[in-house]
Amino acid sequence: MASLLCFSTFAAAVTFQGQFEQGALVRGSVPAGSKILLNGEAVKVTPNGQFAIGFDRDAAVDQLFKVTYPDGLTEIKPLKIATKQYKIDRVTGISQKIMKPDPIAQARAAKDAIQTRAARDIFSEQQAFMQSFIWPVTGRISGVYGSQRVYNDVPGNPHFGVDVARPTGTVVVAPADGVITLAEPDMFYSGGTVIIDHGYGVSSTFLHLSKLYLKVGDKVVQGDNVAEIGATGRVTGPHLDWRLNWFQMRLDPVSIVPPMAAVLAAKKAAK
Repeated sequence: MASLLCFSTFAAAVTFQGQFEQGALVRGSVPAGSKILLNGEAVKVTPNGQFAIGFDRDAAVDQLFKVTYPDGLTEIKPLKIATKQYKIDRVTGISQKIMKPDPIAQARAAKDAIQTRAARDIFSEQQAFMQSFIWPVTGRISGVYGSQRVYNDVPGNPHFGVDVARPTGTVVVAPADGVITLAEPDMFYSGGTVIIDHGYGVSSTFLHLSKLYLKVGDKVVQGDNVAEIGATGRVTGPHLDWRLNWFQMRLDPVSIVPPMAAVLAAKKAAK
């Protein structure tokens, strides 16, 4: 008896852009009209079949990507996520005031966190998340994603951004098109803070700014001036802390831009 083979004519049309590793934002496309599940959770897909998914700092090695094509057939793609080693620094002699802010400061920080979370929860149908992102500022990288400090033997929260050290007043530009969803000049931990929504849950956050050029609702095009670097909030010196999110998942901005060394070399060669 001849065997009957059932397969979707769409199966070869799934593409991914990015590295399957902890902290990475991965973008891709499926045939228009397809539905996606990542580990059983629905992933929003644009009308033309584009999507974004993320793998957090400590993502499990085994992930399951499931596509249901427009013809109703389903394909399951097991994904292997590469693990990363993160820098851990131990710091002692930190004062109790720094270790545990007073109740008023804690209440202020909690209010800031609610605002930030709400901005990152916004879903919009912009498709700027598929652009080739650029660095919002170039310079020496002084802090990396995933690193962690242990203060007085108490682990602090991991660092969820990439820090670029530049003087106060250095202009920060939009890494991709988007809409401003948060613009606060003085948050407790992050100081001057701006969030740009790039669509489908992908957002950029800029921290420690000294000056904000825009307000909530303003649209930006890649390369537009957004703010100026500062040393506001709880920092020791001027720099930009750039953070990348997929909704509430904190990802590494380095996963979607060219290496800083290559960008600086290209700028030097162009002079």
